[in-house]
Amino acid sequence: MSENNSSSRKFNIFLTIAVIAAVALGIYFYVTVAMNPHVSKSVTKSRYDNFWLPSSNSTYAPKIDDMFNMIMWITMIVFVLVELGIVYFLIRYRHKPGRKALYTHGNNKLEIAWTIVPAVILVFLAIFSNSLWSEIRDPAKFPKDAPVIRIKPRQFQWDITYPGPDGKFDTPDDVTTINQLYLAYNQPVQIKLQAQDVIHSFFVPEFRIKQDAVPGMQTAVWIQPTKMGDFNIACAELCGAQHYRMMGYVHIVSPDSLAGWLKSQAPAPETPAAAPTSDTTKTK
Repeated sequence: MSENNSSSRKFNIFLTIAVIAAVALGIYFYVTVAMNPHVSKSVTKSRYDNFWLPSSNSTYAPKIDDMFNMIMWITMIVFVLVELGIVYFLIRYRHKPGRKALYTHGNNKLEIAWTIVPAVILVFLAIFSNSLWSEIRDPAKFPKDAPVIRIKPRQFQWDITYPGPDGKFDTPDDVTTINQLYLAYNQPVQIKLQAQDVIHSFFVPEFRIKQDAVPGMQTAVWIQPTKMGDFNIACAELCGAQHYRMMGYVHIVSPDSLAGWLKSQAPAPETPAAAPTSDTTKTK
């Protein structure tokens, strides 16, 4: 029986070390390949600047990426330290003939330390991220005089409306599209969202933006694209049986191209009916 227990303990130690080695190799790959654009572009799709994230295409996307990478590094460091501690204790306090177990309630100083350190890290991350969060989500900090586009998603499409020359919605000069969002390169724009049926979520990975659209409540985000091209709009909220079909497209074009497109899509003015003419010929 003791031989079986010894074999089991050795196997557990070996398995733990193997898992840690695999994680270490993954970290090495991430640092040397995934974070090196010159290497990663040869092994990933053109959509990605690196192995880890899609290309960034908004003014605040690099800031979000920096925060993501910082949290990832903190998580990896803590994970490695914890796993090394587990391996140490597995080996240091492994079973030996004649050794008796020592029972202890713990160490108050250690417990205080591993409670305070994570709390400090979390508070730091909360303070660090608050300014970026408010920059993206606080309507008071949206770019002034940025044009507004309204998106009202429904099962299973994106209804997109541009105001006409009068600058107002729900007037005859509005320009409407389905699943096709056109934005001007390097020009800020506000997007107002309100679902027509169930909760949907406007998600463009390249913009690093995800915003729920809720029935009966208007939400808003702003975007300033930094690259030309075509990108996907995904609904990131399970919204029904055909949720998988709810795909839209973002087209980043030059400001002149956008202006020309809006002009070409403008509704034709209604031609007033000709006034009736009096009949001067009378049958006698």
